[in-house]
Amino acid sequence: MARTTSAFRIEAFGETSVLKMTEVELPEPAAGEIQIEHAAIGVNYIDIYHRKGVFAAPLPLPSGLGMEGVGTVTALGAGVSGFAIGDRVAYVGGPPNGYSQARNLPAARALAVPDDLTSETVAALIFKGLTVEYLIHRCRKVEPGDTVLWHAAAGGVGSIACQWLSSKGVTVIGTVGSPEKAKIAEANGCSHVINYRAEDFEARVKEITHGAGVDVVFDGVGADTFAKSLNCLRPRGAMVSFGEASGPVDPVPVSSLGAKGSLTLTRPSIAHYTADRGEYESAAESLFGAIRAGIVLAPEITTYALADAAQAHADIEERRTTGSVVLVP
Repeated sequence: MARTTSAFRIEAFGETSVLKMTEVELPEPAAGEIQIEHAAIGVNYIDIYHRKGVFAAPLPLPSGLGMEGVGTVTALGAGVSGFAIGDRVAYVGGPPNGYSQARNLPAARALAVPDDLTSETVAALIFKGLTVEYLIHRCRKVEPGDTVLWHAAAGGVGSIACQWLSSKGVTVIGTVGSPEKAKIAEANGCSHVINYRAEDFEARVKEITHGAGVDVVFDGVGADTFAKSLNCLRPRGAMVSFGEASGPVDPVPVSSLGAKGSLTLTRPSIAHYTADRGEYESAAESLFGAIRAGIVLAPEITTYALADAAQAHADIEERRTTGSVVLVP
């Protein structure tokens, strides 16, 4: 039987004012779907891209919002196996509808949640943790002894990355925007921290590496950091541009990558690294194992009521948050 649930819908792209919470009909799950009641919902920068319509493929409007969550299975569609009513599951991806009290979800996107992990911890870590997992293990495999530059090292993704990389014997140079965030990055394993508001990060990276440059740059910031980041790479280094928090990156002449040292440039998406069910489950097992081993700890978690999603977006955009942001229905 269909029911109603509270959920956010956007009918136009724009600023936080386009976020509207409303009552919507929630039908019985279709074949291959499960229905879940949310316990915690992760907020990510991709949600802001979707809200603004600046992502590579803008959402068809009207649309929901939100790409990850944790909840309890309340109904099963036809043909679903491997899950039962009452199971606790997490998900990344699927139709954007995470900002809701309850939703239907393709069962192929659901992951069993270990009993010893809280819903808020998983919501804080699952999307960002799987992002780090694919970036450092499969997009550009980082090896012990490598040196990497990670922008926004005190953010949700950056905090996890610094912990995971430092545990592997990687030298991490992190950039941050304040002395307070520098302390967070240091606590999470950064060997060197650069406050980009007070120092030229390109000059500092060259100083730290004695002019050699870094093996990899992981850049989720975009316009403000991209050009100088290329200059921080050693010959045959790799630039991984995985976000545009400060705005889109200007086009790059292919020939410039050769001139700067036969560099590699990629713009990956988590969708392409979790599309295969086997890879998706394996990545989650790797992440949950790192959490259990104490390698990856949940960063500072800032919680907002689901109804306050617009404020959460505003705080993230103004860089008033550190760690992870979670909505609680």
